[in-house]
Amino acid sequence: MNHRIVRITASVAAVGLVLASCGSDGDDAATTTEPAPVTTEAIEATEGTEAPPSSDMAEEADIVDTAIAAGDFDTLVTAVQAAGLEETLRGEGPFTVFAPTDDAFAALPAGTLDELLADPTGALTDVLTYHVVPGEVLAADVVGLDGQPVETVQGGTFTVNVGDDGSVTLTDASGNEVTVVATDVQASNGVIHVIDAVLLPG
Repeated sequence: MNHRIVRITASVAAVGLVLASCGSDGDDAATTTEPAPVTTEAIEATEGTEAPPSSDMAEEADIVDTAIAAGDFDTLVTAVQAAGLEETLRGEGPFTVFAPTDDAFAALPAGTLDELLADPTGALTDVLTYHVVPGEVLAADVVGLDGQPVETVQGGTFTVNVGDDGSVTLTDASGNEVTVVATDVQASNGVIHVIDAVLLPG
């Protein structure tokens, strides 16, 4: 995995935290008009529209900007925005995000992503926040959690598994095993670890 993928991962974590901190504003005029539904077609239409690269991105960008600049996390970024979690992910943090790539989302069963996007403040938020852990948990810390459950912002847990070769996998509440393919992608408000599949809270 290259740094582009790692940077994208940060966006996923942001999604979970944003939902936790964002609330609806009944007095906001913008809420009087329902937003257009987000679909997989909309995600595909935005692919390749990444932000201009910056040499200081890894050191100065927040989780959201790091993910946008990476270019391989279009689905994650779109999902975070649809769930209203962007502001949270741009917050002070720190957050640790286990971020699925576009390929990870594409591997979900047919129709799953559209169902999640159709319920942005419910199922989608649950899935996104399940990928976020409070605080900054670096790779060395993750390895030390072998066999232990890790509590997420969503409230559920996943289990860390460390192989004899040092590889790390996560087992979600549904019994799925996800591999950590890149670690310690730094952002100004946390760290991103890239995973090859979407974690499901059950």
